Amino acid sequence: MKRFVILLSFAFFAATSALLGESPSAPAGQSAPAANRARAAKADKAAKKEEVHLRPFSATAFGGGMSLMGVNLQAATNMNRYLNLRGTGNFFNYTANNISTNGFDLNGKVNMATAGASLDYYPFPAHGFRLSPGGLFYNQNHISAIGSPTPGKSITLNHQDFYADSVNPLTASANLGLNTHQKAFTMTTGWGNMIPRKRGGHISFPFELGAAFTGVPTLAMILSGNACTNQADVAINGPSCVNMATNAQAQSDLAAQLAKWRSDLNPLQVYPILSFGIAYDFHTK
Repeated sequence: MKRFVILLSFAFFAATSALLGESPSAPAGQSAPAANRARAAKADKAAKKEEVHLRPFSATAFGGGMSLMGVNLQAATNMNRYLNLRGTGNFFNYTANNISTNGFDLNGKVNMATAGASLDYYPFPAHGFRLSPGGLFYNQNHISAIGSPTPGKSITLNHQDFYADSVNPLTASANLGLNTHQKAFTMTTGWGNMIPRKRGGHISFPFELGAAFTGVPTLAMILSGNACTNQADVAINGPSCVNMATNAQAQSDLAAQLAKWRSDLNPLQVYPILSFGIAYDFHTK
């Protein structure tokens, strides 16, 4: 009889627990779903404690680094929990003189200068991943060069060889413009929030990858001096030697060659953006 009472009591307890939806792991008087919700809320609250909530425009960050457009400078401020407003600038100048290669004497110059702004969206504010639509409102990127082949050396224009004259040598001046659209849309992604949302963070190491839609590069070339279509005429300024700036056939061949080169440039309608550096932010109360 005593064993029967014990078994009956156990069965009654199990049935009552099943009807009430209680779990042995839940706190007394609380169902399992409610306990799970409580634990989730507690974990979420703990995670949010790690994130710093800033008033709009209450922090400013400055950074520097390197990019494919040269030295990279940046400044940013926070708009809300998910958004930063960021300004960027790049500059680089390099001049190379008296370079001799393959019978050509070359002088070249690289000029890079851009300025723009981006809206940085952080879908997970406590982490560094972002998406950044933006634009360039100033773009002066271009490359220029002047080349003179030594007498007897040639350049080929529209399948025609032109040999540099010894009396008045041929000179070619070229300019490659990387700023067809001086105001251009940009789209990048990256990692590293210049205004960290985690408590205690001030230093960041932003990395960015994307493109600026600057349009097809422009290409221009001007020829001056004399050149000969027959190499034997080079030393004597023979009958095949012409002034490249004024000769109609030479200018026609130049125009045809430029058309081919410009066609080859058609796929290059974007300029790659790649930068990395370091930044520090200042919080105000």
